[in-house]
Amino acid sequence: MPQFSLSALSAGTLLEAAGMLLLFVGFLFVGSMVLPGRRVAGPELEGKARIYKLNGLALFLVTVTLGVVAQGFGWFSFSVLHTHFAGLFVVANVFALAASVWLYLRGTRGRSASAGDGASFLMGSELNPTCCGVDLKMFSYRPSLIGLAVFNLSFAAVQFETYGRLTLAMTVYQAITFVYVFNYFQFEHGMVHTWDIIAERFGLGLVWGDYVLVPFFYCLSGWWLVDAPDSLPPVAAAGIVLLAAFGFWLFRGANEQKHRFKQDPNVRIWGRQAETLDGRLLVSGFWGIGRHLNYTGE
Repeated sequence: MPQFSLSALSAGTLLEAAGMLLLFVGFLFVGSMVLPGRRVAGPELEGKARIYKLNGLALFLVTVTLGVVAQGFGWFSFSVLHTHFAGLFVVANVFALAASVWLYLRGTRGRSASAGDGASFLMGSELNPTCCGVDLKMFSYRPSLIGLAVFNLSFAAVQFETYGRLTLAMTVYQAITFVYVFNYFQFEHGMVHTWDIIAERFGLGLVWGDYVLVPFFYCLSGWWLVDAPDSLPPVAAAGIVLLAAFGFWLFRGANEQKHRFKQDPNVRIWGRQAETLDGRLLVSGFWGIGRHLNYTGE
């Protein structure tokens, strides 16, 4: 079983982890600024429609490709992320807290203190803060999901370097999670219409979710698989793949229906005119079977 010990962390290890995190986030931020991408208009927020540059897929592929090439030439090993996992977890929490303080201060600048300041810190004081022309809320999904992907690659690297091969369980896990992240960026245009983007302010809740919850907790299965015995029968692996495919179909299908409805309330879903409650709440397709079946599939 892999070990996770915060007590064994040293100042040097934490400094190394901090440097890695800042380099990673900085690389993605600059990449978000300079890489080309399709521009789409989001819904009107606070009196105007924001234009988003969708280059997340290119950024994801560039990041993974550079890492794999560097690993192949021996310049770098993804295993360093596994080695520094505990340290990165600590500094990511500090980073999320510091970023949330900064967001709170810039959002409440010039405003006197009030009883709602605690809620503003947690839930955010600005809807869509930007820096250097980059929408920070939209951007933060990139270190979140790309961080998850590179952590997963680190687990594969450690297992291969330690045992000389990947187990069937690790191979299945890597394939499923890679498709999940890849497809997120394929569907990045749908994010501009999600509740997170159009309604939730950017505070500690979303920041911590982006920089800690998704990259560090979504990958725990892969972290455990590094030293797990290779006891997954092929028939079980096939069953897992089929279950993942069903969940993915449900997850993406429900999200796609919601996205199409938000773009055109008169859209046809499953061959029929979309039905709604009060013209706003979709009750056709997957959304007529249950609420948020997209989360069930995910």
